[in-house]
Amino acid sequence: MTDVPPRGLEQRLRDTRARLESDIDLWVATAGSPGGVHLIPLSFLWDGTAFLVSTPRASITGRNLVADGRVRLSLGPTRDVVIVDGIAEAVDIADLGPETGDAFATKTGFDPSGLDEPYQYFLIRPQRIQAWREANELKGRVLMRDGRWLG
Repeated sequence: MTDVPPRGLEQRLRDTRARLESDIDLWVATAGSPGGVHLIPLSFLWDGTAFLVSTPRASITGRNLVADGRVRLSLGPTRDVVIVDGIAEAVDIADLGPETGDAFATKTGFDPSGLDEPYQYFLIRPQRIQAWREANELKGRVLMRDGRWLG
């Protein structure tokens, strides 16, 4: 336990939004009948309302997300974690627009469009977001519920 007092809701919201905008990578946990439970790191683009990730269509994660769009994301270290429960939707880059693909490549340093292996983009809309640093922040850790920011 730490002697640092827990952050209030407004500070947690600011810190979490800053992490969503500045971090490049996150952990993606999926489950589905094709591949079972799976956890991988992926790069992402946050547009203020949703995450954009890309993974090979034939990968376990890609197959799981198509079979069952429920997904859990994790950002940050264990003592300053953000956990996101969301719903993933497979999208083609043509449906997102070229500026989105360029923004993804610029932010992540990764452009799957030029690869031989077919990649699939997924738009992940958060339904619940939690953030905490220590046990004293477990109370009040929910920052988004039912897709709506609290506060």
